[in-house]
Amino acid sequence: MSQDQLYSIAENWFAQQGWKPFNFQKQTWKAFLQGKHGLLNAPTGSGKTYALWFPIVLGYIKENPDFKNKYKKGLKAIWITPLRALSHEIKQSAERVANDLGTGLTVGIRSGDTSTSERARQKRNMPDLLITTPESLHLLLASKGYDKTFRNCSAVVVDEWHELLGTKRGVQTELGLSRLKAITKNLRIWGISATIGNLEQAKQVLLGPYTPELENSVMIKADLKKKITVKSIIPDKMETFPWRGHLGLRLLEEVVPIINNSKTTLLFTNTRSQCEIWFQKILENHPEFAGEIAMHHGSINKETRQWVEQAIRNESLKAVVCTSSLDLGVDFAPVETVVQIGGTKGIARFLQRAGRSGHRPGEESIIYFMPTHAIELVEASALQQAVKKNAVEDRIPYLNSFDVLIQYLTTLAVSDGFYPDAIYAEIKQTFCYQAITRDQWQWLLNFIVWGSQSLQSYDEYKKVEVEEDGRFKVNNRGIAMRHRFQIGTIVGDANLTVRYQKGGYIGTIEEYFISKLKAGDVFTFAGRNLEFIRIKQMQVHVRNSSRKSSKVPAWMGGRMSFSAQMSELLRNELYSASLPYSKQSKEIRSLKTIFDTQRSESIVPKPNEFLIESFETNDGHHYIFYPFEGRSVHEAMGSLLSYRISLLSPITFSLAFNDYGFELLSDQNLDVQDILDNNLFTTEYLFDDLQKSLNSTEMARRKFRDIAVISGMVFTGYPEKGIKMKHLQSSSQLLFDVFKDYEADNLLYRQAYTETFEHQLEEGRLRLALERIALQKVIWKQCEYPTPFSFPLITDRLREKLSSEKLADRIKRMTTRLLKK
Repeated sequence: MSQDQLYSIAENWFAQQGWKPFNFQKQTWKAFLQGKHGLLNAPTGSGKTYALWFPIVLGYIKENPDFKNKYKKGLKAIWITPLRALSHEIKQSAERVANDLGTGLTVGIRSGDTSTSERARQKRNMPDLLITTPESLHLLLASKGYDKTFRNCSAVVVDEWHELLGTKRGVQTELGLSRLKAITKNLRIWGISATIGNLEQAKQVLLGPYTPELENSVMIKADLKKKITVKSIIPDKMETFPWRGHLGLRLLEEVVPIINNSKTTLLFTNTRSQCEIWFQKILENHPEFAGEIAMHHGSINKETRQWVEQAIRNESLKAVVCTSSLDLGVDFAPVETVVQIGGTKGIARFLQRAGRSGHRPGEESIIYFMPTHAIELVEASALQQAVKKNAVEDRIPYLNSFDVLIQYLTTLAVSDGFYPDAIYAEIKQTFCYQAITRDQWQWLLNFIVWGSQSLQSYDEYKKVEVEEDGRFKVNNRGIAMRHRFQIGTIVGDANLTVRYQKGGYIGTIEEYFISKLKAGDVFTFAGRNLEFIRIKQMQVHVRNSSRKSSKVPAWMGGRMSFSAQMSELLRNELYSASLPYSKQSKEIRSLKTIFDTQRSESIVPKPNEFLIESFETNDGHHYIFYPFEGRSVHEAMGSLLSYRISLLSPITFSLAFNDYGFELLSDQNLDVQDILDNNLFTTEYLFDDLQKSLNSTEMARRKFRDIAVISGMVFTGYPEKGIKMKHLQSSSQLLFDVFKDYEADNLLYRQAYTETFEHQLEEGRLRLALERIALQKVIWKQCEYPTPFSFPLITDRLREKLSSEKLADRIKRMTTRLLKK
């Protein structure tokens, strides 16, 4: 059958649906059928699924002209998706094409939700087209005779590749593809990605940087102009002194007409707790929505999530309050409107959510931005600019993730075993491990056979045996079973119990916060000043302290930080407050009272200015810096500067930070000009100073827990039973300390430090921010009172001391007092 005949089959099918294929779909069909690999860059809701299912099915028809009479069994194509929620949608599209063309091809799903009986059925008889996740693909590689399963597979499609890129699940995908390339003939690899800044690099990571696949590849861009309309919900009365959370629910009544005027509305929140609160408050204030509004987030069970997804499709729900669990490509045609509650901190996430509405080619997407405090309207204005300028963000891929590689090697050893030279050649072709050395490779092989150098006396770390022919193999059934249970790279964060030394229970707190405390540090929790003594068996031991508290816990969900591109857009919008009124966006204009009050006591910085404010309150001397770079950079910069200042004079600070700036609070007065004259913002000695300024050992220790779990050094327990987080933590801490004291060149130990600096503290961005500040004019304003810019920071400190009612009352009194002054 000629190519033209194949294309006409596809075009006729489109015509029967009353559709016309887009150019990018036809280009993809052509490239695929010519045997090319590639990356398809297409927005959500553009018909990208049909761009790649069709050529897979047409390719089968071409190879098997008598397909209606002779059916060839076996797996023919794999579709990898990062989210289980997408699987059913993709399956429906694939079945529709396969059935309408009379191919008899079957479609199956293999994910964490797949039942045991369905897996057993697949083992006996694989579907022709398999939809799976990176984890489930590796589970298939851990089964005996996997090469026969994949032998006749002709295509792999990685959906939502931009979501996997820059995560360890992306590394897992790279490794899975490297093996499939070696055991199949004529495999075509395709990725589907939304627009990101480094699309060419994304294609390299998918196909490998120096591979024949990359040479024989194409980049196809849909180039569909999707109209996105951003509408900001601006409160009638603007607080002069804004604080985090002061708007939010106060604007609930503004949301109700939006829900009433739309067929279906998705309300996106950034955290699960925020999702629960909004769902309850809407029902409390508007019981008429009972049965018409639902909630969707990752902690809700599978059946309920699927029921909600189906109810959206059936148009039986007016609104769903959700988190990122509904971010990605699920096709909900009835959704007309999206409301984003609070800033998304990144452009890509915002556009992804906007794309949930008008989820059809050519339809307009409408998203309402609802600020949770007034200064978030600057973020809303920045997002308007992002939409106008088609701004995009980069996704930075991982390099040398040795923990994922150790897991992968054990996976291969569990199934049929592997020969090191063959696998070394394969992984050297991946982006993540392109720079791995022979010495590092040998270290990893020794590690899986002997455990590491300092653990050779312990049999539990000796998992893999070397057979006479040089094959590396796991022969112990228990080791194999435990490994299969633990395949994956997503490790949850632990909550620790806070207790007095004598045993009184106070509450639970995230391990993230505790990891940065040193013995003797005082923090505020549950309305008390507590001195941190130690962590023992996943319990935080504390005693009451009369010292003023310096640290306030932050919670993981609220810790999303601005991306680099978002920070730059935000600064530019803030600078626009100095432009003539006619050139300002309506969001910036709405903040006029805030900017006027800010200028009366300080300044609103211009592009060439960097602002530092200082003032004194009953809490002490406040020094506030405004880089507008996002939480993670501010956390690192605040620690760095407080360390550098302490070298000049013996002074201690407590640190608070948000997305706009950070605060150093001390009981001593500080001459800011004096420290500025000592080259405070230099990038020299940055890495050394950063290591000394932070409790980097503790932060690396926390990273190491994930690395220990992924590499299989610590077993997380069997399903349903699990292992208490305290055992996980204590095991990984023990290992970390052993390596620290006896084996400092251990690759996994060193990886913990690399990830701390590159991923958590974003050292690269910190360096760029310091270089930018060095070129700006530093303006130090000695203020009599807190300013509108500093108010969110100083009120955040009160959050853990007071209940929410008392907090609101206290802030009201503070605001009244400041307004009088």
